Amino acid sequence: METVKGFEDFIGEEAIKREAIRKVAVEVFEKYGFEPSETPIIEYEEFVRGPESQQGDEAISDIFKLQDKGKRKLALKYEQTFPLKRLMNNKKLPYKRYTIGPVFRDEPTSEQRLRQFTQCDADVIGSSVKNDAEVLAIINDILDYLGVKNTIFVGNRALLNEIIDEIDDIKGTNRNQVLREIDKLDKLPEAEVRKNLKKYGAEKLLDILGKSEKYFERFKAYQDIKELKEYCKFYGIEIKFQPSLVRGLSYYNRNVFEIKVKGMKETVMGGGAYMFNSVQCVGWSFSFERLIGLVTLNLVAERYLVISLDRDKEAIALAQKLRSKGGSVSVYYGKPSKALEYANSYGFQKVIFVGEKEIKSKKFMVKDMKTGKESELKI
Repeated sequence: METVKGFEDFIGEEAIKREAIRKVAVEVFEKYGFEPSETPIIEYEEFVRGPESQQGDEAISDIFKLQDKGKRKLALKYEQTFPLKRLMNNKKLPYKRYTIGPVFRDEPTSEQRLRQFTQCDADVIGSSVKNDAEVLAIINDILDYLGVKNTIFVGNRALLNEIIDEIDDIKGTNRNQVLREIDKLDKLPEAEVRKNLKKYGAEKLLDILGKSEKYFERFKAYQDIKELKEYCKFYGIEIKFQPSLVRGLSYYNRNVFEIKVKGMKETVMGGGAYMFNSVQCVGWSFSFERLIGLVTLNLVAERYLVISLDRDKEAIALAQKLRSKGGSVSVYYGKPSKALEYANSYGFQKVIFVGEKEIKSKKFMVKDMKTGKESELKI
């Protein structure tokens, strides 16, 4: 039976790699003092959708809608941030949390876009620009550990609003729609975006956004970018100012950022500053599915297969010794003729036979499944 389109099973090497990424992320979060949280997959639809101002957001328009036996309108969680509106109540600030779990989008699928994906999210409730820099340092540490070279682009939503305020031709209350068109610059040709902006009298916005960074120093909101650059230097990380950077969700209100890698059009990680319940916050997220294809390091500890040649007691004892030293070990009790085939099938790097000869000599040989070489085991 096939899975539903946009939903996938993960087993074997891919599942092991996903878990390794999870462990790296958790380790880094906790080093920076973030605590874990979990929230329900199903929420009230009204809570998921948020205020009227967010209804045009693409992610919100793609939510999975449900209804229970009580005819209540429900929805699957489409991202990990909005539940913070509930979690942040009565918390001492700043409140720093992370969460890792599945989210759902009822949208067209592609190789890089599933309908269920695992999202890793970290947020600071009660934040300042100093926390923006801390969040970028966490991103940098995770990607550095995973061996993913990247570039951090930053923009500022308040700065974009200041610029729009200077353009007299923008008609009516179309500010959010103008921002959504600008957000398409990395997806559509500039000429097409310009044509779309013309409907709102905002085409000259593209000319302004193409100016050098020096031009934007005259805007009040640029001070956020200036301070962010200063604090990023304290962490030893470099950022690139991109004035056209919007990010899709309308609740962002100050610095926003996206992390890109060479040769990949889509954003690997992204986030920014936002206001929930009149409290300034900052957060970011990434999906395992988008990141996993970029990770080439061997993040998984060497896995041993101890093969018992009718000496189960001794095989188990050896496996326990290896485990006590931090090894990943399985014991094989089947036919010896099938053992190496089994080891190859499940990606065991090292194989150790435990039989009468090995026990008498008190020597156990480790066979490297890749090279075929054998070496004496030293515990």
